[in-house]
Amino acid sequence: MIIWLNGTFGAGKTTTAGELVRMLPGARIFDSEYVGFMLRHVEGLPEVRNFQQWPPWRGLVVQTAVQLLDYLGGVLVVPQTVLVEEYWAEIRTGLEKAGVPVRHFLLHADEETLTRRIETDTVEAGARRWRLDHLADYREALPWLRREAESVDTTGVPPARVAEIVAGVTGT
Repeated sequence: MIIWLNGTFGAGKTTTAGELVRMLPGARIFDSEYVGFMLRHVEGLPEVRNFQQWPPWRGLVVQTAVQLLDYLGGVLVVPQTVLVEEYWAEIRTGLEKAGVPVRHFLLHADEETLTRRIETDTVEAGARRWRLDHLADYREALPWLRREAESVDTTGVPPARVAEIVAGVTGT
């Protein structure tokens, strides 16, 4: 199974993913951003704003997840923001075709909380402006995200509690 934690930067995806892995036996984090980092080194790919715009990223995320689950079993926890509905549909469909069950969660917080979290983040301080600039994309994606994912409000909720909620919903 895959537990996909979606939501914008500052929603608590990475921290919640770590909590889930501690809670769930056989769970591992699959950070699909590394697929994008790998592709950045391939010559000839067009310039893009976000590596998710490369169709190979979406296909490789699916194939990598399937390979990891075939090899390791268990649960993959994927803390990855996907704000383009067509990209999510492509990933979801690829995983469904491979027979991989996916539980898709939207970790949501109000904009004031998100802004505060981004502005006070010391780990990714260099990406602060980029992350803040993507809040508008997140607002625009909210209607389809709320339709496609199970929403968990992380405003004022500790990550361990968010992980408990997610684990409870998935039945793991």
